[in-house]
Amino acid sequence: MTDDKRPGGPGQPETPGSSGNYGNSGNSGDSGDSGNSGHPDGPDKEGGAGVGTLITPEVEAPQTATGAAARTLERAALRRALVTGIGFIVVGLYALWAFGLGTDSGVDAVFGMNIANSSATEVSPLHVAARGTAIAMSIVCMAAGVLRIVFDKSKLWRRVSAGLFVAAFVVAFLCWAVAGKSMSFAGALQNTMLAATPLILGALAGVIGERSGIVNIAIEGQFLFGAFGAALTASVTGSLTAGLFAGAAAGGLVGLLLAVFAVRYLVEQVVLGVVINLLVSGITGFLYTQLLQPNSDKYNNPGVFANHKIPGLGDIPVIGPVLFDVNVIVYLMYALVAVVHFGLFYTRWGLRARAVGEHPTAADTVGIKVNRTRYINVGLAGCIAGIGGAFLTIGTVGTFSKDMASGAGYIALAAVIFGRWRPMGAVAAALLFGFSKALATSLQPLHTPIPAEFLNMIPYIVTVFAVAGLVGKVRPPAAANKPYTKG
Repeated sequence: MTDDKRPGGPGQPETPGSSGNYGNSGNSGDSGDSGNSGHPDGPDKEGGAGVGTLITPEVEAPQTATGAAARTLERAALRRALVTGIGFIVVGLYALWAFGLGTDSGVDAVFGMNIANSSATEVSPLHVAARGTAIAMSIVCMAAGVLRIVFDKSKLWRRVSAGLFVAAFVVAFLCWAVAGKSMSFAGALQNTMLAATPLILGALAGVIGERSGIVNIAIEGQFLFGAFGAALTASVTGSLTAGLFAGAAAGGLVGLLLAVFAVRYLVEQVVLGVVINLLVSGITGFLYTQLLQPNSDKYNNPGVFANHKIPGLGDIPVIGPVLFDVNVIVYLMYALVAVVHFGLFYTRWGLRARAVGEHPTAADTVGIKVNRTRYINVGLAGCIAGIGGAFLTIGTVGTFSKDMASGAGYIALAAVIFGRWRPMGAVAAALLFGFSKALATSLQPLHTPIPAEFLNMIPYIVTVFAVAGLVGKVRPPAAANKPYTKG
């Protein structure tokens, strides 16, 4: 029995081409079976009768590149660091010219720190010297570019420099946009949670699907069908809880449809996902026009979940009302983030899911039924995305409208890539995209020099820039978008 070197496990690098011990290693912390997952008691349910000890394949130690190969990799890394670092510096110079020097001196930007009708402790508005702060933050952007170049070999410093650059640029932009005006920063945070909740749930669905080897392009369709199912069911039954379950089931059905065609009929997964999105858009659009719109009081009037404040936590200034005075779907989202993260990296289910997504042949040799695992996981992922769709109707606006997902499924998929196929990384990316959308909403009433149409483009611009500019070279699960045929 060899040491566990599975890609994606805690503390282990995701090394391209490594197959990993996709059975159950006795000394692995990922399996969640108290160090004894390699010796299940009795027959393995997925491995068939009579399978007791799972024999794991030997894994060769990763080879370090030497000679010309090492020099090529080093030059590529240096070039990537220079391009990214110089990009940060150029953007910082632009921010200095446009936001710093372009802001009148002696003018404050005022940021409100309270949410209307909240019982949390009130905080005085924050007054910031707009010009000076914008100039300082522009310099920080350029410093982040220098850090990116100098400390490129350190993963920690790469992340620090990227985070520092994004935060400084946003502050510089806000100081320029809000100079001489007032904006509710707490309200922007609240809008961030509203925008990010479905994105986080969709990103979790994408992570589960791709970790299992299925690219879930159909998140958009799962959102739409979940939103439609939740609104219709809650309207007919008068129960928001029934609507929530119906939304999850509707998303699960779309997930299973994706799994059937991808696993059994070996349809190219990206094309399949786009086709499913168009199919669901057409079906829900037709039913909305023929059923929900003419009979809105009966079939499209579900209502919304009320907010429930957690005593004590909900009274924390600024963040209390944002995080702990929300409806049940947001609290469910918190729980699902923890469950999916723990499940993927610390349970047998997660070990097998990652196994079939990295090396399905090796997983099959140790008794894991690859295709059945993919069916289950993609269906489960669809249910999670369906809950995100339900949030769009019975969690916020209280009604269904045609194509109301508005590309949120594709942004959630971008969050999966930006988060490097890890639940917590995807959550962070979804929060970034949610904040960009909330920022566009909060700035429109201020009549900034930026056209409203451009403000509406901010979430998508941030998505493209984040995935293309900040992620760098990443490796998806090795078997993603690769159908598995036994034998």
